[in-house]
Amino acid sequence: MKKLNIKLLLLTFLLITLISTISLASYSDVTMSVISEPVATIKFGEKSYIERRVISKDLDKKEITFQLKVVNEEVAMKPTGEIMLVLDNSKSMLTPAIGDRTRESLIIESAKTLITNLLKDNEQLKIGAVSFSAIAPNADGTAGNEGTINDAKVISQLTNNKDDLISSISNIPFEGDRTNLQAGVNLAKTCFTPANPDDTENKVNKYVIILTDGVPNISFDFDNYFSDSVIEKTKNELSSLSGVADKVITMLTGIVDGNAKPMGTKTNDEIIEEVFGTTANPTIGKFYYVTDDKVEQTITTDIYNDLVSISKTYKDIEVVDTFSKEIVDNFTFSIVKDPNFGTISDKIDLNTNSITWNIPELKSTETAIVQYKIKLKENYSTDILDKILDTHTKLDITYTDSSTNIPESKSSDITPQIKLVEPEKLPTILPKAGKTILYGGIVVVAVISVVLGIRYIKIKNDMK
Repeated sequence: MKKLNIKLLLLTFLLITLISTISLASYSDVTMSVISEPVATIKFGEKSYIERRVISKDLDKKEITFQLKVVNEEVAMKPTGEIMLVLDNSKSMLTPAIGDRTRESLIIESAKTLITNLLKDNEQLKIGAVSFSAIAPNADGTAGNEGTINDAKVISQLTNNKDDLISSISNIPFEGDRTNLQAGVNLAKTCFTPANPDDTENKVNKYVIILTDGVPNISFDFDNYFSDSVIEKTKNELSSLSGVADKVITMLTGIVDGNAKPMGTKTNDEIIEEVFGTTANPTIGKFYYVTDDKVEQTITTDIYNDLVSISKTYKDIEVVDTFSKEIVDNFTFSIVKDPNFGTISDKIDLNTNSITWNIPELKSTETAIVQYKIKLKENYSTDILDKILDTHTKLDITYTDSSTNIPESKSSDITPQIKLVEPEKLPTILPKAGKTILYGGIVVVAVISVVLGIRYIKIKNDMK
């Protein structure tokens, strides 16, 4: 009896060991190879892109690591087309502003810096300049030009010759008694290259920059200084630029007392708001109402940035990476490197077979990266053996360009491919790899053990 019992236990142990060994050997012997690993790349914007690529693989462990990368390479672009500078040359510009520097010095020197920076390595831009003020008539009514187009003069026609332009504005005489902004704007409009309505593909961008230090006090055919008529005509002239220029930028400085009433019942600030609007709600374009100490920064930095195409920011980026069904069913998924921007799924959505990466915002020069890996399950289906498998079916990106606020979507179906090959078949039919088969084998062994146990008990009883 003891011999039979020992044989039974030995047989059970050998069967369990054999099935375990066969199962584990089958999984470890399956070889995985990468047939192709093309990079899925989607370009968007001018220079930005998203890519998915294989960055590493451990074929012994049957795992592959992928990287998703979103790159914003948009850069600031200098303006092309034509810019007209409209410069105040009234006598008030000679007023001391900061230390021993006059307002004229601050504005003209800053304008030179602006011109230099805009024309540097930029042959696609031309800049011109006009000045405006008004010389009051003499007592006998001679030598005056108040309230006419003669209150404005062309200082420089449009050119991309920096030296000539700087020389021209450096020699502006500041001799006007009054401020006729309407004349300056009206003359500047005539200096642009006439538009060709039939050539829409080669449209010339046009910009107007107004730099002044005083409240407009006269206009064409004005009745009284600072009158409602002057205010209305000047405002209408500014508004008319909407049909001429693509962008209008105005900087006003030199107002020492906004509450002062230069004439009549309206204060300086009231006249300014009626003519130019406010910084938050300007009559046209952009309006800077600054003190003298802000002139240089406003012209050389703020207005420069207004003219230069600001680098694009992409918002509400959604990346959807979709796997093939064979991968979803037979491989595990895990994040290797968390995203440096946004959040990503920690598991595959079984309804869509995809993961989703959300990036709220990606600014110019920023790069978002995330890495994940897939690894063959031990209980994989043998149906995928000896087949070329696509790892993915699609890569999608949806984003919003901050300059247009219009959502856009793009896709790629480029995918790496892998292949799993089983080892050479043994002469007898043996279970395939996988936990399911292993557990099934254990059940079979248990059943055999029970049957043999019943047989053993029966034999034992028969021998009594």
